Amino acid sequence: MHFAILVEDRSGKTMLDLLIPKIIGDQHTFKVYPYKGIGKIPKKLTSGTDARKRILLDQLPRLLKGYGKKFAGYSSNYPAAVIVVCDLDNKCLKVFRQELFAVLNACNPKPETRFCIAIEEGEAWLLGDIPAIKAVYPNARDNVLSCYKNDSICGTWELLADAVFSGGANELKKEGWQVVGREKSVWAEKITPHMNVDNNASPSFRYFREKIRGLAQAAP
Repeated sequence: MHFAILVEDRSGKTMLDLLIPKIIGDQHTFKVYPYKGIGKIPKKLTSGTDARKRILLDQLPRLLKGYGKKFAGYSSNYPAAVIVVCDLDNKCLKVFRQELFAVLNACNPKPETRFCIAIEEGEAWLLGDIPAIKAVYPNARDNVLSCYKNDSICGTWELLADAVFSGGANELKKEGWQVVGREKSVWAEKITPHMNVDNNASPSFRYFREKIRGLAQAAP
């Protein structure tokens, strides 16, 4: 089976490029497509912004319609699916999922699709595996890590920064958002290789893992 995985930023791609083989092995193929931000779903479910801007939700109606037509031509012996991975941030999960499925239901044909939402942010999946963090950052602040409740809405990346970055999130923010983005990619690159996908405390990560595995196991 082939997985086309859409993710909102470069650090997400870094993490998923390393995680997916741990979940599905080497019998399936995948490609992770990073975008330059999450954006928002267009009200009329038509992609109104320039595709070259690569904003994930802005382009989602066009993307899913395109995958529906593309995958319809695939052999039944080689099925394919779209996996949309994005952060919940401060949105209502129930409403957000309804909006995502409205985009999918407007497609004809509809591609096989799963929506996997990191709660609150992608760093929640890293924080779901504290031993992996400690393997890379042995001096990570235990008082910060121990107070984290998995998938809580708490400023997730900031909490991870407070645990592993010198000076914490406030010092990192002073460097600007480009530096923040680079640091997130560094965390993903360093921590993910140590992650145990079968022993992660993040409910949203476990949901993602099981959706991917379920599709892979059902494939011919």
